[in-house]
Amino acid sequence: MCLHSSDFGMVSDTGPSRKENYIPIKLLSMTLSNILPLALLLGGATLAGCNGGKSITPKQAGEIEILEYCASEDHKSDKDHFRASATGESISRETAKKMSRSNCESALARSINSTMEIVTDNYVNSSKFNNVEEVTETFNDLARTVVNQQLSGAITVCERLTQKADGSYVSYRAIELSGAELVSKYNERLSQDERIRAEYNYEKFKETFEAELAKQR
Repeated sequence: MCLHSSDFGMVSDTGPSRKENYIPIKLLSMTLSNILPLALLLGGATLAGCNGGKSITPKQAGEIEILEYCASEDHKSDKDHFRASATGESISRETAKKMSRSNCESALARSINSTMEIVTDNYVNSSKFNNVEEVTETFNDLARTVVNQQLSGAITVCERLTQKADGSYVSYRAIELSGAELVSKYNERLSQDERIRAEYNYEKFKETFEAELAKQR
């Protein structure tokens, strides 16, 4: 039921008796900090009652849903692939596409290198290398080299192109690299490095790599 002024016991000034307009001293003694919360509570109850108890949806509140192309769960890394999404914007259609590709490769490289640093630390610390710091640095250097070589072969798994009101283009893209192919390339380089070849164990390294990749999703 909606509340009206009469429901709060308010009396018109036109009444025959001044006594009807008398405000109890107890009410006057209430501070603003006490009255305000009560007013808000009553106001909220009034709105809820008049609205039939219906909640307001985000859309009714003025919120707008943003659709992100090439950025769904299917475009994130999982136990089999490294993936990255990015955009590129330019007045030129082809430039926008090139920018989104470049930004994707940069994002993918950061993601892989970050994962490989963890893999390297876990592998080296669980193995019997004489100089742990030197070996760790070698692994990470080789990892970055392999990633840079493989980025050009990353597959585009999603691509969308839009045009804004000002005529510029926005390219949305997602790319991926196979985890199995990547670890195979790492193995080729690690097996050839004289500094670690003697104590390098491919199966153990692969197991460590796969265990970390499995945490991607």
